[in-house]
Amino acid sequence: MDYSVSVQQEDFDVATEYRALRGSDAGTGAIATFTGLVRDSGDLQGVTGLFLEHYPGMTERVIEDLIEQAAERWDVRKARVLHRVGELALCDQIVFVGVCSAHRGDAFAACAFIMDALKTSAPFWKKEITESGEHWVEQKDADLARSQGWEL
Repeated sequence: MDYSVSVQQEDFDVATEYRALRGSDAGTGAIATFTGLVRDSGDLQGVTGLFLEHYPGMTERVIEDLIEQAAERWDVRKARVLHRVGELALCDQIVFVGVCSAHRGDAFAACAFIMDALKTSAPFWKKEITESGEHWVEQKDADLARSQGWEL
């Protein structure tokens, strides 16, 4: 299985990421992707942007481990996770998760698992920026429940 992980401040191009995943593996029959964006609400209303921090080195290792866990459960031929940090504006891309598999079921499941587990396992800290101030975001019970739903 081939995979890559990037944590970066720079934006990314979804089409470029898709083409890199697609490659020329004749055994790939499905590619599932997820792209997360900055929206105008979260814990607070009127969000104007986000600030994301991470634990360099550890963050990448945790994400690599999540990809490896996915590959133990599903047919993952190739995977790519890209997560941005730093200051982000409304509608900016935050995260890209892409998974190649022989079959769509495995691609969908592995992509969803990686994204759900990423939300609760990877050491990222997110601050919402609003016109009235800033607020560090706590882990959501719904995200934790989704992540725990994948446990065997």
